[in-house]
Amino acid sequence: MKKNIFFCSLLILLSFFFCSFLQAQDRLTGKSFATRSVVMAQHGMACTSQPLATAAAIDVLKKGGNAIDAAVAANAVLGVTDPEMNGIGGDLFAIVYDAKTKKLYGLNASGRSPYNLTLDILKQNGKQFIPFSGPLPVSVPGCVDGWFQLHGKFGKLPMTDILSYAINYARNGFPVADEAAFEYAHLKDLYGKNPNVQRVFMPNGAAPKRGEVFKNPQLANSLEKIAIGGRDVFYKGNIAKTIDGFMKKNGGYLSYKDLADHKSEWLDPVSTTYRGYRVWELPPNGQGITVLQMLNILENFDFSKVPFGSAEHIHLFTEAKRLAYEDRAKYYADPAFAKIPVDELISKSYGIERAKLINMQKASPYFTAGDDKALKGGETVYLTVADDEGNMVSLIQSNFAAFGSGMVPDSLGFFLQNRGYLFSLQEGQNNTYAPHKRPFHTIIPAFVTKDNQPYMSFGVMGGGFQPEGQVQVLMNIIDFGMTIQEAGDAPRIEHEGSSEPTGKASEGVGTIYLESGFSPESIRSLLQMGYKVAAGTPGEFGGYQCIKFDAKQHVYHGASDPRKDGMAAGY
Repeated sequence: MKKNIFFCSLLILLSFFFCSFLQAQDRLTGKSFATRSVVMAQHGMACTSQPLATAAAIDVLKKGGNAIDAAVAANAVLGVTDPEMNGIGGDLFAIVYDAKTKKLYGLNASGRSPYNLTLDILKQNGKQFIPFSGPLPVSVPGCVDGWFQLHGKFGKLPMTDILSYAINYARNGFPVADEAAFEYAHLKDLYGKNPNVQRVFMPNGAAPKRGEVFKNPQLANSLEKIAIGGRDVFYKGNIAKTIDGFMKKNGGYLSYKDLADHKSEWLDPVSTTYRGYRVWELPPNGQGITVLQMLNILENFDFSKVPFGSAEHIHLFTEAKRLAYEDRAKYYADPAFAKIPVDELISKSYGIERAKLINMQKASPYFTAGDDKALKGGETVYLTVADDEGNMVSLIQSNFAAFGSGMVPDSLGFFLQNRGYLFSLQEGQNNTYAPHKRPFHTIIPAFVTKDNQPYMSFGVMGGGFQPEGQVQVLMNIIDFGMTIQEAGDAPRIEHEGSSEPTGKASEGVGTIYLESGFSPESIRSLLQMGYKVAAGTPGEFGGYQCIKFDAKQHVYHGASDPRKDGMAAGY
């Protein structure tokens, strides 16, 4: 019986991947899977997941703004055009390379849980996880404070100019692009009974469709107030009071005090090296150091003779992911509430020890997190912008799930995030829920330096997939010699079944999901090694943007993921 299941699975997978395996070369240059050329420019570059946002960023640069101004402008536009992915009801993280000081700065603009919501309240009625939607997973939105922190430290143009692009699109309308239209098609079933969702996002009784011109005057008014009045309008003014009243009316706990007490945190990015490149991430409460842990494990294996897409490549990548994600589930949390051994987790010595656990011949049936005593010894948008002065910004912003919590405060025109869903309700864990605590976060900006010079600003959106996506991009460039566009175009690998910071237990080996483009031989070998292998679902493999800096020529190289609606542009 088991043999029959094995061969049936094999036949299905082989037939699924056969056509892509025989794909011909359609472009004059590059890999067979390459979709477009790298964009190159000398003075400025912007890469986002929506052309209108990219165009706004480039316009800001041409008007004398810097990369930070342009990044905020682009993010604000994305909140208008893609409310399913991001907006001022969500959180933000950024890494900024400042050309004047020649230094990297990290910003954690994530919000905290409500003061008045307790673990006991959340565990009522035997709940094992925080609800995915509604008022309970709502935490303080950090985005607006993040904008003003970035602008206050580095910005040049007035915020009225920077936010004018988003205000214009919200008030006067814009044509809905493909990805947003795809998500809007599910809005009625998800949150269509919510009167504010109907009023703002279904003004004619149906969600906007591809190519329809959509307007959001409520959001335009909110953005205009923020542009004129500053961040306090959102956290201490009328917007805060409106959110407070809306949450009280709808059984929520987020209050005026939660908003008024909010503040972002400037911090130093942390790093490791990978074959001569230094990769930078932000420390927890985000999952960025997962990337560094995976790289430290993978650096112990020689990929010079391992072909891209081979079973060996996929096997080593997957096992490194499984090892790092067990630590992610156990240790990552708000550092104000838990002691996290960051230096030990990202150390080379720890990476060597974890790499020893990988069996080269087969999938290990089960991995656990590293012993803390041993350690002591030893749905989202991403964008990146660079300017003529040499400043570079790596920025990521999110509502968490599509349309966040589904909660749209009266008259404000935006969704509140549901990031609180990622807390654990199991007592005694690093990420266990507590009032005024930042939840575990999935959104992570990244940066790479080489020889102490800025080399690459990049990110891969996609929830818990983001570390997997970032590591694959880096391996594609460093180990497999791809251009930054090819590195994003290449077929991707996703493994599911690891332990989660929410308290969800490991599923053992789990399942490898593959995009089309991997060979039947690799899939067959993976099955023989004990993996479950399945075809991936479109939309589950993230979205990538990247700017690389050629210091010798002083040229920016830009890349944008074909899985999204966006583009790279420069001048």
